[in-house]
Order: sequence, then structure tokens, then C-alpha cells
Amino acid sequence: MVSAGFLKHDSFFRTNFRTMLPKVTLPTLILSLASIVGLAKAADADWPEYLGNKERNLYSPLAQIDKKNVTDLKVAWVYETGEEAEYQANNLIVDGVLFTPTQTRKLVALNAASGEEIWTWDPATEASGPGRARQRGLVYWENESGGEKRLFTGVGGHLYAVDSMTGKTIREFGENGSVDLESGLNTPGIIFRDTLILGGVGGKGAVRALDVRTGEQRWIFHLIPRPGEVGHDTWPKDAWKTATGLMPWCGQSLDEKRGIVYVATKTAEPDFYGGNRHGKNLFANSIVALNAETGERLWHFQIVHHDLLDKDLPCPPVLLTVNHDGKKIDAVAQGTKHGLLFVFDRVTGEPLWPVEERPVPQSNLAGEQAWPTQPFPTKPVPLMRQRYTEADISNISPQATQQTLDRIRTSPNFGPFPAPSLEESVMFPGFDGGMEWGGGAADPDGIYYVNVNEMPWLLQMIETRHADGTPMLPGEKDYLVSCAACHGIDRSGNAPMQFPPLAGIGTRKTREEIELITRQGGGRMPGFATLAEAKREAIIDYLLRDGAELKTEAKEKGNRAEASDDVHKKAEQDNSSRYAFGGFRRWLDSEGYPAIKPPWGTLNAVDLNTGEIKWKVVLGEYPELTERGIPPTGTENYGGPLVTAGGLIFIGATADETFRAFDKDTGEILWKAKLPFGGNATPSTYTVDGRQYVVISAGGGKSGRPKGGSLVAFALPE
Repeated sequence: MVSAGFLKHDSFFRTNFRTMLPKVTLPTLILSLASIVGLAKAADADWPEYLGNKERNLYSPLAQIDKKNVTDLKVAWVYETGEEAEYQANNLIVDGVLFTPTQTRKLVALNAASGEEIWTWDPATEASGPGRARQRGLVYWENESGGEKRLFTGVGGHLYAVDSMTGKTIREFGENGSVDLESGLNTPGIIFRDTLILGGVGGKGAVRALDVRTGEQRWIFHLIPRPGEVGHDTWPKDAWKTATGLMPWCGQSLDEKRGIVYVATKTAEPDFYGGNRHGKNLFANSIVALNAETGERLWHFQIVHHDLLDKDLPCPPVLLTVNHDGKKIDAVAQGTKHGLLFVFDRVTGEPLWPVEERPVPQSNLAGEQAWPTQPFPTKPVPLMRQRYTEADISNISPQATQQTLDRIRTSPNFGPFPAPSLEESVMFPGFDGGMEWGGGAADPDGIYYVNVNEMPWLLQMIETRHADGTPMLPGEKDYLVSCAACHGIDRSGNAPMQFPPLAGIGTRKTREEIELITRQGGGRMPGFATLAEAKREAIIDYLLRDGAELKTEAKEKGNRAEASDDVHKKAEQDNSSRYAFGGFRRWLDSEGYPAIKPPWGTLNAVDLNTGEIKWKVVLGEYPELTERGIPPTGTENYGGPLVTAGGLIFIGATADETFRAFDKDTGEILWKAKLPFGGNATPSTYTVDGRQYVVISAGGGKSGRPKGGSLVAFALPE
């Protein structure tokens, strides 16, 4: 007999039974019916929001799995996406159905109790074309009666609305089912009533609110202020016409009762040279509180002034409540790539502890005007080392010790805000954190839990002229400024970061394919929708030429330049094209391990009632080093923690393909299980028929690890 709970899913049954009846075999039909019947029993607890809730605090009140029984956890089911790429989705679970975006941005609905597939939506059939990797979540919305249920997903610069019951595109939304955002979207927006508030990746900085039914824009907040708007005087006069970046790519949080949305923003572009954007550059690198109904600015705090180091805020603000100086305060906590944690009264924007402006090194690049100071909170203390000194050289082997000692003596570290220079220096804290996009969790006791990287990188700028004095070709200069940071100065790519080589790309892709990728993005690369067509064409021309042709052309141009120094004079005046970033380079020893004394990755508990660190433990290990007698070192880690009322922290994230449960009070590891691939995603938890599950996307691919596409759910034995 079908339980009464099945009535909750009767519309789903009617729609799907009709659509699958003509094209399935009897065994398949039986399995599908069994899946639908399995959904019939009423679900107890959902995970309906990215990172669990609109506060983005990754807290679950579920306690069936607790400290005493967590060792009994077993794999409940596994779903394979059939794809191989970074799989970073924090999955949604609503009414017993799990919704996941795969690595190619397909949407898949699964029976959350069994992992059986219910439907698949493929963006390849839509105007945007096939999807790309690195999508971290979805948005779910339903009206008060439950008659309308929608998923929102971003593909190729478009925002799509999909019926969550049928997996069909909702054609009434936007133009035939989508809205052209003119920017990418890898982290979902947030719902306020019947409005979807979202940011994006690439394009001119803005926060937008769209009608969930029509896609019509309700309001927009310009993160690069226009004349007459607050912050306009922190930029050159007409910068708002041409400046880019600042898109709030990492997500937002919402105080729904007060109607306040909190936005964390990106760096202004270009990331490493600001000679054409003098000033503090509001609202880059800021937490901004907006009226969710109107988009009006309520308060803001800029965490990095005139950023020159890609220190965009990496994770959504976390809302929590603390007892501070004898008062109960609703607070908002913002983590940073340099391992600092800023905590504010979420209504007034006042820091809970004083923030000091401290002097930082200044740049010697022509035309640059680095900001003289940067903000540092007096509490909590930094969650990672803030300087790399000779005391931090690697101690895992005599060879690593000597290698790191030699390098730090020639390429010193200058703290969290080194000034970009033509001289190489060690970038520590590193470009990927500190904290990263996985973000932090917080429980009702006011304790904040977060994983941190302690990886050194290398920083260096380059001049965009050849050593013999010949000027760069137009396409070559544009390539160095726009592309070399990822694909290498010599177009050889960056294998550890999974940026492919572009040398000889003309033998692998057509010009049309390259043009499409530069507009829409591909793999880890966002689309460059705002790149001037002349620059786009010049870059593609450069990529499609061979080395001999480039050298001949450069020589000819140099000969012409000798007759007139106009080219050099123009280059001196336009310093923005004079320098290029030398690329994202992790600093590893000869064995491939981080070139610094461990720990390389940690999990931290911070008491935000007092501002004190409660505990800190290493996160992850390399078994081969453990076998050599080296204590667990921690590893580079990507993906966030989940904290539950059962007293547990669940986290994957590490480079050892392991999923762990920690005691939230002590940091002790209570349970761990191997994953088929790295769990570089934030887990979700939910119950179906009274049984609690914890699920994590496992796709690997980070830190040079193997890639796949598995969704793994764990539960206690039935």
C-alpha cells in the first residue's frame, strides 16, 4: 500500500509516469515506480538552501548521528555522474529529493534515500549550449502553497529556471526560460520572498535582484559607484565606465527577519596592478549590507583597500548570535584569504573588536599608488601564520630544509600584503587562502568552525617588453595581461592548477571554438564578456601564430620603433599595459609537498563570544609521510565543514580522499572513510523516513589529485 505521504508527490507521479511510459522497458518502469513510491513517506528534515540555510552557517539541528554512534556510519548509496572534473556542489534536498549540479552543469534529481535517478536536465539543449565545471550549488524556490517549485542554475552566462518536479525548463521565465546575466555564475544566489538576489563572475560589478517568476530585474546595486553614489570618490573620475571585477562571486547571506542581505565582494581588475584605478576602490574586497527589498546600502566595511594581491573575499558572510560584553548580539563573520576573521554587529556594522589600520609595504612599480595601510582585527587572532621566516623552513627532509632555506633567502616574504614587484617574493598567506570558498560553519553557541590552508606561493610581476628592448606585439601584451596568469608567460600552461597549455592550440581547436570559450568560459576559466573585441581578436591572433612568425614580427616592429620612440613613450604613459602578473605558482619542494614547515592545513574552532581560538588541529595527512615517521602534516584543502546538533563536524576537503567526522568540542577525529575521489565540496545532511544521511560530492581534481564524479551518502545501519 502507498502511504498517505505519497499524495505529496502525486503531481510528480502524474507528470513523470506520462513522460516515461512510451520509452521505457518494464524493468525500468518498475524501478522508477519503486523510486517514486520511496519518496512517498514524508521527509523529516530538508537541506533546501546552499550551505544549509540563508544564514549560510552550515549548521544542522539533526542529532541522530552523534559522537557515540558515528563510528557505525556506512555508505548508504553512491551515484556516479559519469563525468571527470572538479565536483564542488553543496547539494540541496527537498521533500526526499536530492538535486545536484554535475560537472557539466547538468541538473540531476535523485531519490535521496536510495540515490536512484529521477530526472536529468541537460543545458546542452538550451541557448547557452553545454555547461562548464565548478558549479557550487543551486537555488530552490517554492510559493507559499507549494504549487510552484523552481530550481535556478547558471550556465554560459545565462540564468535558467527549471521545474523541480519535472526537470523541464520553465519557458515563462525570462526569454524562453533564461535571463542573460552577461556574467558567469558558479555560486548560487539567495531568495528573499519572491526575489532572487545574486552576483556573478566576470563583468562589471553589481548585485542584482530578479523576480523569481519572470526574471525581471527588481533592483541593482552598483559595486563600482556611479557619480553621486557613495564611494564614487574612491576611484578615478570616470572609472565606473570601464572598470571591471568586483562581482560578488562567493555568495550572499540573508537576515530574512530584518530583510538585510550581506554581500562579500571580489577584487577590482586587473588583480595585481592598480595604476589605472587609484584610490581605495569601494566596494571591492568589502562586506556590504543591503536592504533586500530595495537594494539600498545600509553599511559596508572594506577589508582590503586598493587590492593588488587577489585577496577577494572568498566565502559568504556567516550569520550567528554571540554573547559579547554581557549582551546578546546578532553578528556576521567574514573570513579572508589571509586567515583573518572579521566580526561585526550585523545591524550597525560596528566591529565587535577594534580594527587597526597598520602600515604595509609600498609598491615600486611605475604608476602604482598602493594604499599605505590595511585593516587588521585585534580579535580573533589570525588563524594562520602571517609571516614566512627562516623558522618556517620545511623540516620533512634534509633536502626540503635546504631548498626552502635557499629560496626564502633569495625571495623573502613580506607578510600578508607584499607589494607586487619585478623581484620574486614568497606570497604567504597564499593566493588560495587562508580561508577559501568552502567557508565556515557556526553553531548556536557562537562557535565558528573553519578550515585553513597554509600554502606558500610565489609572487612576481613582469614587464611586457622583450629583454632586447623590442616591444611586445599587441596580442602578446594583451595575452600577458589577461591570460598569462593562468596559462603561463610562455603559453605552456600550469599543470598543478589544471590550466591547460595554449601553445599550438590552433591544432586542437578552431578559431570559432576559441572565440566561444573566451566569451562563455571553459573549465576553470570564466567568460570574458567585457573584453574589448579588438583585444579578443588580438589575443586569438597571437595564440594562432607559431613561434618563428612571432619572433620575425617582433623584430620588424622593433626596427620600426627604432626610427621613432612614439611606441615607447606611449607605453610609459600607459603603465596598465606595462606590467603583467607572472602567474599563480605554488611553492613546492622537490617531492611536491608544500615548501614550508607543517601544518599545511588545519581545522579551527573559534569562540566568537570571546574572540579566542578554542582549538586547532591538523586537517588531512599524506600516508607516505606518516610511514616515514612524520606526524600528520595536514594537506591543502578545499570545501567547507558541516556542524550538527549531534556534536559533530563533517568535512572532506583534503588531498587524501578522506571524509572525516570531528568532535566539535575538542577537535578529536571520531570517524573517517575513504572517498573514491577528493571531497572538495561542502557536505549536506538531511533525514528521510527518520533516517539521517550525510552526503558529499567527490570529484577530486584539486591539488593535482585524480578526478572523477561520485556522490556518496552515508548513514547509520538500518
